Amino acid sequence: MSAFSNCIVEQEHSQIFKMGGSYVVQALLTDLYQITMAYAYWKCGKMNDDSVFDLFFRKNPFQGEFTIFAGLEECIRLLQGFRFSDSDIEYLKIVMPPTTDPEFFNYLKTVSAKDITLSAVPEGEVVFPKVPLITVTGPLAVVQLLETPLLNLVNYASLVATNAARFRLAAGPDIVLLEFGLRRAQGPDGGLSASRYCYLGGFDGTSNVLAGKLFGIPVKGTHAHAFVTSFINLQEVKIRTLMSAEGSREVDFVDLCLKYQAELSSIIDFLPDQVVEGELAAFICYALAFCTGFLALIDTYDVIRSGLPNFCTVAMALHELGYQAQGIRLDSGDLSYLSQLVKSKFVKIAAHYRLPWFEKLSIVASNDINEDTIHSLNHQGHTISCFGIGTHLVTCQKQPALGCIFKLVEVKKKARIKLSEDVDKVTIPGQKSVYRLYGANGTALVDLLQSSTEPVPQVGQRVLCQHPFQETKRAYVIPTAVRSLHVTWWKDGKVVQYLPTLGELREKAKQSLSSVRPDHKRTLNPTPYKVSVSSALYTFIHDLWLENAPIGELS
Repeated sequence: MSAFSNCIVEQEHSQIFKMGGSYVVQALLTDLYQITMAYAYWKCGKMNDDSVFDLFFRKNPFQGEFTIFAGLEECIRLLQGFRFSDSDIEYLKIVMPPTTDPEFFNYLKTVSAKDITLSAVPEGEVVFPKVPLITVTGPLAVVQLLETPLLNLVNYASLVATNAARFRLAAGPDIVLLEFGLRRAQGPDGGLSASRYCYLGGFDGTSNVLAGKLFGIPVKGTHAHAFVTSFINLQEVKIRTLMSAEGSREVDFVDLCLKYQAELSSIIDFLPDQVVEGELAAFICYALAFCTGFLALIDTYDVIRSGLPNFCTVAMALHELGYQAQGIRLDSGDLSYLSQLVKSKFVKIAAHYRLPWFEKLSIVASNDINEDTIHSLNHQGHTISCFGIGTHLVTCQKQPALGCIFKLVEVKKKARIKLSEDVDKVTIPGQKSVYRLYGANGTALVDLLQSSTEPVPQVGQRVLCQHPFQETKRAYVIPTAVRSLHVTWWKDGKVVQYLPTLGELREKAKQSLSSVRPDHKRTLNPTPYKVSVSSALYTFIHDLWLENAPIGELS
């Protein structure tokens, strides 16, 4: 990409993120109850109380045991532009009850993120339930106002990045994965977010041209069935000639294709009178337009009798002129059987004409594919080299939401706890430090939460790790490496860390996943990863629990 192009992309990326993830992510993109709570805090003089909130989730998505954390950069962009405009204030005067003190609106005009500190797990990291992904400290009312937009920016981003990572694990490292979901995404913002975070999660490219421009994601695509069905016969090929790659001769490309059609009929066993002439015309025209990137959709009529023979005919004609076709796409049918059949024909042509590259042509599949489809194809056997995945990827049909929550854990230096009859909903109180402890082979063993005042766990020293709520679930760990997961990203009104590029985040996710044991990542019955608390924090949680839980009375 040229320096000019880099400049343009950077400017437009900045523009679309000027108030967060997109032009609609701003202070007013919140739930009304955040505004009403802020007013109540202000009214009783609590708006500036020092507070600490944790953003976390309770359960991994897709019946799995890992999640990819995403959306952090957008959260930081939100903080950069967090303020209420004059028009926002005027609107809130209409929405709020008429009894609202007018001075509250003057207070809202002063609200910004200058007194906010945000620490978080690095974006692209593998994360687990109960671990604070983001910890926000600052004035109580301001942090409360940040709750909804922060959740909005993290929930879907992390969900779709995790979905993409699961597709990557299913497909393996060598298969090309392309995101084709824009037309099925939940609106333009959903489409852009999907493209961005699917790439972070391990996809190789997108069909979304705007996402390619804004985020630097490779853009891929061929043609649709409409292009093929728009042609009826070879008479519709108005421009018939093609110059050879080296520029030495210009030939009638239609005649050249018909020559190879006759030759190939006996090599790969098809009847020329059964191929659809309009499809051949469409492929010829597409090849004339994209002679260096010819990839054809071959299932419009009949893959075996027409689509594949027509593709091979045009591909060989291109070869004679010094060009190399790219491959085919299958969008319906038995993908296992058809991909193997296509591969066998490619191998025959490669052997006959002594063209090793021909048997390596891409076989792209895009037939409403989900994660289970890929596992099934792996079991059946296939020769697909690229999956184009749309609906099931970007809409996360297996699970529509991650369920991140944002809870107060400390106010005015006093730890706070939310109790529930459902133990999983009890919060872990107080400001905490988070460490990942590693074993001898470099794999992650456990994430350990401690009170922020506790000393850092030491390599080679035994650490007691306890389940937050079940006293019998505990184990000693002797880590060979200890890593603090939380980094401060925003403080004193500015970004205080380098924000990685999307490509760097993609690599980060790949490396982080590689540090997690295979049994945590498997599809069927994955092993839960351990998230524990220190002995001191365990005692503190349960003391605070008893302190806050009402004592019943029997009569």
